Amino acid sequence: MGSIKQDIKETYLGLFETVQEKWSDFTQFLAEAWPLLAILFLGLIGVWWYADPPPPRHVVMATGSPGGSYEVLGEKYAAFFKKKGITLELLPTKGAQENITRLADRADPVQASFVQAGLANSHSVSGVQSLGAIEYDPIWFFYRGPEVKGHDFQAMNARFRHFLDAKISVGTRGSGTYEQASHILKANGVKDGPNFVYLPGAQAVEALKKGQIEGAFIVDAYEAANVQALLADSNVYLAAFPRAEAYTRLFPYLQILNVPIGGFSLQRNFPSEDIKLMSTTTDLLIDDRMHPALQFLFLEAAREVNGKASFFSERGEFPSFKNTGFPESPVALHYQKNGSPLLMAYLPFWLAELINRLVFVLLPFCAVAYPILLTLPGYRNKRMRRKLSKLYGVLKSYEQELIDNFQPETKRQYLQKLDLLEYEVLQLQVPKSMAGDYYALRTSIDYVRNCLNRGVHPYQYQEDVAGV
Repeated sequence: MGSIKQDIKETYLGLFETVQEKWSDFTQFLAEAWPLLAILFLGLIGVWWYADPPPPRHVVMATGSPGGSYEVLGEKYAAFFKKKGITLELLPTKGAQENITRLADRADPVQASFVQAGLANSHSVSGVQSLGAIEYDPIWFFYRGPEVKGHDFQAMNARFRHFLDAKISVGTRGSGTYEQASHILKANGVKDGPNFVYLPGAQAVEALKKGQIEGAFIVDAYEAANVQALLADSNVYLAAFPRAEAYTRLFPYLQILNVPIGGFSLQRNFPSEDIKLMSTTTDLLIDDRMHPALQFLFLEAAREVNGKASFFSERGEFPSFKNTGFPESPVALHYQKNGSPLLMAYLPFWLAELINRLVFVLLPFCAVAYPILLTLPGYRNKRMRRKLSKLYGVLKSYEQELIDNFQPETKRQYLQKLDLLEYEVLQLQVPKSMAGDYYALRTSIDYVRNCLNRGVHPYQYQEDVAGV
């Protein structure tokens, strides 16, 4: 038992002495190399701050008309951002065209917006990227009776021609509803009806329910209040799109949504047959200068808010990265393949982002700093060798004086000079790698001292002694 205790004690003492030794070397290293280390540290701070600045804590997002479904959706995103410590300011607008214009304006503070697919030519807009589609926006056309069956093309065509002379709402100019309705009408050879009215969604619903208009285009999610209000009204009918396949060939951004018989209401058996609807998608567009960390946060918000199963979409279907119309952000492409950075799943957003930035900056910085750090031991040795060489020079000068012009009465002065020189050597903090040079200098000093003490005229033969 005694030997084990002794081994433990010796091991502990060995570790303690090693730590002391390393700490002493480290403090000496800092004392000698701090100017170079300070330059490297300032370089790191500069690269970290300017090459990869932290994300802003305030983001402005354009939604749509006040009270619309995009405003409701934006509030869900704002709540998600608030949990992550970021303020998402929602900015009401007149519609999709204003959203795109403000995103493309480099001086505008808007950095993100909801925009329906197919509303802008990406070739004519620069500085805007897509984070993908986040939900379906079916194109609804509600009308007042009589009801027309989806398979009766002649009846549908006659009804369609009737609506050209009737009062129907095609949405406010500049809105997504107006643009989608215009695409469909132009595809059928209609540019503008004489009795078209341009009402926002809520007003169009109210006018249709009261019989003030005979039809209304609405482009909105199935869960939207305006859509639900009309689906629940038994006096209002929904037009199907049996030629949906043809529309999707003309407009590739459109999707086909199938609604089974009774899908909207089993009690009313509404619709009374399987029908096809056309749908665009809501795209999440951003200013292409948005910080990558915020882009990941928007994508995570889309997954949480829009990734749930709904009437038309399956769980996990959104965000989707197809037919967005605008160039996809590189961050979105990374997210599509790899998901969010691993740290974001386990750490608070600010901490995960901080660590990610540190890794991003430190790796390339270390590639530059590592060779410099490798030169530091040589740098220390060169500095110490210069100091030792300087002291050797002083010693040599003393010795030369003793050889050339020694006076016995100056012996005491030379001994004091040697003592001062040895004291100066003792003050040096020499690395172990140069201990041999250090003790060689001290031995040389002692040698000169011994020579000075051994005779009346050191370094010279006495002629009488030499002649014996």
